[in-house]
Amino acid sequence: MRLFLLSTFLFTVLGLAPRPVLADVPSPAGPKVRCPVCGMFVAPYPTWQAVILFGDGARLDFDGPRDLFRYLQEASRQFPGRTLTEVREVWVTEYYSAQPVLATEVYFIAGSDVLGPMGQELVPVRGVKQAETFMRDHGGSRLFRFDGRELKEIERD
Repeated sequence: MRLFLLSTFLFTVLGLAPRPVLADVPSPAGPKVRCPVCGMFVAPYPTWQAVILFGDGARLDFDGPRDLFRYLQEASRQFPGRTLTEVREVWVTEYYSAQPVLATEVYFIAGSDVLGPMGQELVPVRGVKQAETFMRDHGGSRLFRFDGRELKEIERD
């Protein structure tokens, strides 16, 4: 019994317990991939990359979240051939960790002094406390969340 309790304790404390399976993180964009909105090469900006994965396995890579959301907003008018109902996952690169995360798991800050590949950018930050810290350190005039379909502004006190 002691061995069981000790092993359970070690697995829990040391983080060795099995973790739930997460969605597959998309690989970085290849060197010749261009953003469908602005035409810039995506690979030179790994800390800003964003990806839309479609149900049929196709993907679109963007040089930053701003162009990704511009695409989602204008897809039916500007980019024929795809519909938003075909979108399976939307990924962005979180600012502090520089790791891909699902866009529904972060806050987006607009109007900060942190610039992306094309200037003003929506900065993805995980957690409300980090978003508040980011806005205190870097400014930022507006805060958003992505609900899986559209970007919605969060009213702040």
